[in-house]
Amino acid sequence: MKKIIIQVLLIITMLIIYFLQTNIFTNFTIAGVMPNMFIIFMLYIGLYLGRSMGIIHGIICGIFIDIWIGRSMGITSICLALIGLLGGIFDKNFSKDSRITLLFMGAMCTIIYEVILYIINYVVFGTNLEVIIFTRTLGVEVIYNLLLLTILYPLLKFTGYEIENEVKGDKILTRYF
Repeated sequence: MKKIIIQVLLIITMLIIYFLQTNIFTNFTIAGVMPNMFIIFMLYIGLYLGRSMGIIHGIICGIFIDIWIGRSMGITSICLALIGLLGGIFDKNFSKDSRITLLFMGAMCTIIYEVILYIINYVVFGTNLEVIIFTRTLGVEVIYNLLLLTILYPLLKFTGYEIENEVKGDKILTRYF
């Protein structure tokens, strides 16, 4: 029963993030760039719920974003699923206890997400290849996401471990052997 409640709360969180992304952060841009809270959310799910849940939530969240924004179907799903997968891989290889490690993960996920999205848009839609503008935008978005990760770190860590204990169980010793 608690696992179902956790999934419902994650869906509600996705809706809240969408609301924040479209209504609040549009007023707080830095050089015309908004943070991408969905990258942080998929990293969080991948880190604390595992690879498979990160991929599933990434696909579902990406489909909803594609439906709401409406540019193309599936591109955001692929990128967010990849971030969920990376979160699961980072969980196995890095410690979630260090704020610096989490910031590194957030920066890597933001860079990977935006580069893959840019390449797919270039290949599929034939958008112009403007590397200097893309690099500036990417740098600002990475800094913005890192700022949000720094602020949200205590909340992410506390809720993440609670969710991880409920979903995965206490398998701390068996995870390393």
